[in-house]
Amino acid sequence: MRKKTNSAHFAAGNTTLVATGTHITGDVHFVGNLEVEGQITGNIVADEGADARVRILPKGCVVGDIKVPIVVINGRIEGNIYSSHQVELAANAVVDGDLHYALIEIEKGAQVNGSFVHRSTSSAPDKVSVVENLPETGTEAQNS
Repeated sequence: MRKKTNSAHFAAGNTTLVATGTHITGDVHFVGNLEVEGQITGNIVADEGADARVRILPKGCVVGDIKVPIVVINGRIEGNIYSSHQVELAANAVVDGDLHYALIEIEKGAQVNGSFVHRSTSSAPDKVSVVENLPETGTEAQNS
């Protein structure tokens, strides 16, 4: 079994926390780091060209799209994810939406109900459908 050697780095700048019990309604625009333990109903958007990272913690929930270079999920997302750099799905991640990514890491137990769309600077996106009811030991995906 391979141990994880490094996690997504912290972005330069300040860290904003949406604490447990907090519910924000509306779009959130930020730079730096955003940690979500509460709920956001709206889109999360990093400023264009910003070094930014969002982390959805186990009790965190986002109902809306996420457009951030680095996205780490260990909570629930109901919307699409657009990452120009990296997406990490931890064991408790539940995503109901499509994932647009350049680099992805998925831990055992993560759930995605949507499509995986690889973003590359040199070619058009490749689309991969998630296979439902995978065997417990399998991690196969089927190309569409």
